[in-house]
Amino acid sequence: MLDRASLRARSRRRTLRSTAAASAAVVAAGLLLAVAPSQAAEPWQPDSGYTSTDKGDGSYTVPLINADVPDVSVERIPASENDEGRDIYYMISTTMHLSPGAPIMKSYDLVNWEIVNYVFDRADISDSFSLRNGQSSYGQGQWASSIRYHGGKWYVAFNTNNLGGSYLYVTDDIDEGSWERIALGRAYHDPSLFFDVDGTPYIFYGSGSTSAVKLSSDMKTVVAEYPQVLRTSDYPGASFIGGLFEGAQVQYIDGKYYIVIITWPSGQGRQVALFRSDTLLGRYATVDGSNPYEAKGVLNSNGFAQGSLVPIAAEDGATDWSGMFFRDTFPIGRIPALIPATWSDGWPTFGNNGSVPVNGAFAKPIELSPEEALYERQKSIVVSDDFDNDAPHRAYMDEDWTIPAPPNVDQSLLGVELLANPGFESGTQGWIVNDTATIAATTDAATGAGALQVTGRTTTGSGPAQDVSGKVQHSVTYDISAKVKYVNPNSPATKQFFVTARYGSSTFTNLASVTATRGQWATISGSFTVPASQSLSSMRIFVETPWTATPSTAPDTHLMDFTVDDVSLKGRPLTTELPHPDEIAPNGSRLALPWEWNHAPDNRYWSLTDRDGWLRLETGKVLTGNLKHLKLANDDEATYLEEARNTLSQRTFGPRQSAETKLDISGMKDGDVAGLAAYNRGFSYVAVKRVNGVNTVGVVNRSQPFTTAIDQAAIESFVPGTTAAVGSASEVHLKADLDFANPTGQLWTTFSYSLDGVSWNQLGNRVGPQSLDGSLTHFMGHRVGLFNYATQQAGGHVDFDHYLLSDTLTAQNLPLDESDLDAAIAYAGTLEESDYPEADWAELEELLAAAEQAAARTPGTQNQIDAPERALSLQLARLGVVKEADPTLQVAATASTRCVAGKAVLTVKVTNEDAVAVAATVSTTYGSKTFASIAAGKSAAQAFTTRLVGIPTGVAQVAVTATVDGEPISTAVETTYPAHSCG
Repeated sequence: MLDRASLRARSRRRTLRSTAAASAAVVAAGLLLAVAPSQAAEPWQPDSGYTSTDKGDGSYTVPLINADVPDVSVERIPASENDEGRDIYYMISTTMHLSPGAPIMKSYDLVNWEIVNYVFDRADISDSFSLRNGQSSYGQGQWASSIRYHGGKWYVAFNTNNLGGSYLYVTDDIDEGSWERIALGRAYHDPSLFFDVDGTPYIFYGSGSTSAVKLSSDMKTVVAEYPQVLRTSDYPGASFIGGLFEGAQVQYIDGKYYIVIITWPSGQGRQVALFRSDTLLGRYATVDGSNPYEAKGVLNSNGFAQGSLVPIAAEDGATDWSGMFFRDTFPIGRIPALIPATWSDGWPTFGNNGSVPVNGAFAKPIELSPEEALYERQKSIVVSDDFDNDAPHRAYMDEDWTIPAPPNVDQSLLGVELLANPGFESGTQGWIVNDTATIAATTDAATGAGALQVTGRTTTGSGPAQDVSGKVQHSVTYDISAKVKYVNPNSPATKQFFVTARYGSSTFTNLASVTATRGQWATISGSFTVPASQSLSSMRIFVETPWTATPSTAPDTHLMDFTVDDVSLKGRPLTTELPHPDEIAPNGSRLALPWEWNHAPDNRYWSLTDRDGWLRLETGKVLTGNLKHLKLANDDEATYLEEARNTLSQRTFGPRQSAETKLDISGMKDGDVAGLAAYNRGFSYVAVKRVNGVNTVGVVNRSQPFTTAIDQAAIESFVPGTTAAVGSASEVHLKADLDFANPTGQLWTTFSYSLDGVSWNQLGNRVGPQSLDGSLTHFMGHRVGLFNYATQQAGGHVDFDHYLLSDTLTAQNLPLDESDLDAAIAYAGTLEESDYPEADWAELEELLAAAEQAAARTPGTQNQIDAPERALSLQLARLGVVKEADPTLQVAATASTRCVAGKAVLTVKVTNEDAVAVAATVSTTYGSKTFASIAAGKSAAQAFTTRLVGIPTGVAQVAVTATVDGEPISTAVETTYPAHSCG
């Protein structure tokens, strides 16, 4: 039936030319007079999105996304099971310490992807995921997700290395819905969720071997365990099996179970091993316990490895299977590639007979309409942003957490001496003996008049002790110290002493130690916190020497007399930063989906609402310089930039990327540092620093090698020759040009600044190189971040006006090119409002106005041109997909032939299936007929005498017209009639 609303809309038909002219006039009046182009705009033919390798000719290149998307898992929801009536693909990836995390990416062609949702806003509200109290999740957090669709619900499983093991999330709306969180209670390395043909859920997991667990129907309980379903030892001599052996993903294809594994044999590159069996659980399903899984190396080319098999509907109704495997392409990151496969005897051969060249091209496997294909390749997983707080709302933004109660601590026991008679000025009062020894007062003191002599020791634990039960508390950090001296000339020249805690009768913990020199006082000192799991009902502190089972065999070495003085135990006043409800509660600001925070943000100190059209980053606390990378063996110290909370970031993209922003620095305080960074553990950034009221812009560069101990201030000092004073300017424009291609495998960045956005100054030479951190401290590609941190006082703020992207670098020395922007504006001017949904048209008008304002200004960078053009082109492409069809009249025509008096007669019947009367004109080779009015639901027919014995096959055409709501509507239909002979 007719869409009456669209018909009425024709009364308001207009193009965007009037809006465009008005916008340009406003700009001209307030800013600059736009210069008319010297020639007509080129045709609108927009480039593919920054993270797309779609060539626009039906092919794409690999790697696929040009950005960091590791540990991919892909799931298809078939056309028959979704409301869109076509296959839809969803992909999930690893984001580790980033928030929000576990991005849900969506595609219709497996080549072009966009982020539509996240599984969680925060993986946890713990210190380690929130950069609190010296904790972090760098290189840890959420790893290696698996995504599956089953029974109308979506499931995601992933492991966390430091947040309580593995989790399962469930939703019935993957695009916009909220997720139920299920803690699985233990860690499953690289978990792969799989629903068997009978619906039974399993998780396959492991590194070095592949194990499985069966889950209960509610997915909350493990009901059976199957360790080492696959073992490398089962395949002796297989050249494709070696290191890693992880990342298992399971599929059921044509009656067989397939498990994809990444391996890294010695002396070879990363590659894909494929295992298949008639039974899912392998040796656990065979009578004799033998392993039924066959194995084959199916891809060993240029490091394309971990990932999943992906189903693609074939034209004949069958299902083809390709591979989605990522490749290490640092410092951009781990980039996935869609690799076609040819199957023979149930095994795939990927790429070109097993070869997958880097930047090699393949035909797109799914054909879309021209309009859909254009729209899809405009999509990207990075985005320019004007910070207008107009991003779509998603349920993860409203995530609800229960804030734990603060620790129950007796404050009167903090900051005071907890030991009685700590300096032994009152003899042995308050002191007892641990194990067996004799203690007595002595005047051989380190300080004061008294000390304690320990003699007659029978065990290494024999020493002075004091009961502190009821004084020491959980959640408190204690400082412990004591002075010791031994003088036995037969004892070793040096000896280690401990202050030890004894809980009950059998639990001992060394709290601090010192190596003393014979005849000299030595000070034992340290700090400790009692684990929450440790009972404090009985606790004593004592001094001892290192344990040995038979000390009496060498008493001078192990049981020497010693003297103790100035023992002290004090609890520190609580300075622990506790999670705050407002830190976690939504603050009314919605960021574009490609943005992620470096760890979970503190929502009290960022906003898109404090100042319309600006991102505000406020310094909530002063950095301590005490953050350490606890995942590393030596607990390497972290930098200020790594400690800074509320650093907002996006992925980088290759091979070249430019990012530009504008800062209002008027709210900075002394010691504040704010800017634009290309960061990982190694980083380069351009920033404004305020020192003694003076603002200076400059460049910082931190490259490998990394050391355990660092001077944070020195590392983040400006590179000589890269600084400039900004005087009284309140606004500073910053630009970072990232080059991943010169040379490949390294990132070199060139930074510039401007005070007006038009005239730019380069700050020194390019800096770098940035490359993969071999310790995998962060273990992700470099990201571009906006940051603001305090080194002296909290409360300062910086406002960011925009974030503008381009794939053109200043160093390329190319002239600023506005042709794509002009073409998009010109094309928008040809569109008619009534052809499109109201909301989409309103979005176009807003983006067009921004594009015209950009065209009217004098641009200073290609970013200022490309950002509005990309946004406008994306919306123009979207309009091509959502364009409303012209109204039509529902009329059917049929034709038949017969013989009358030996001559052929053609009869054409017109049936009005619409709700309004129509006029129809029937045209044939043998005449025409007009019906002035055919009532709704009625038919009219005309017989045409041909005067011929026979007629060939032909077509009768029917032109139909009607007036609806004052608007003329016309429709053409035709009907074919068969050849007919009366001879």
